Amino acid sequence: QVQLVESGGGLVQSGASLRLSCAASGRTFSFSDYAVGWFRQAPGKERDFVGGMSWSGTNTYYADSVRGRFTISRDNAKNAVYLQMNSLKPEDTAVYYCSADRNLGQVVSTGWYEYDYWGQGTQVTVSS
Repeated sequence: QVQLVESGGGLVQSGASLRLSCAASGRTFSFSDYAVGWFRQAPGKERDFVGGMSWSGTNTYYADSVRGRFTISRDNAKNAVYLQMNSLKPEDTAVYYCSADRNLGQVVSTGWYEYDYWGQGTQVTVSS
């Protein structure tokens, strides 16, 4: 089992930046074996892909709506993955979820159903 815990959400003004963190833990666990993904869900909407990174960090992919503004990074030594969000817009308001999966390998999947492990989410609110 893998446990994921997000942090770093909050209320910011349009144009501001936030950095979300996701801490991973588990028994007999090697975080470097897992591909990771960030998703978000706004009230009344489906859970949408934001960005993802392969287990090695070689491959990344972002949703069109955030490409150029958001950046994913990971520190396998710390069992952590980060989402740096710049130039935030009100439409970025959502609960943000970190996810991980060991079977994706070098693939970055945009489908939430591909990821086995999820955090509890952290709220990001961007005011205009």
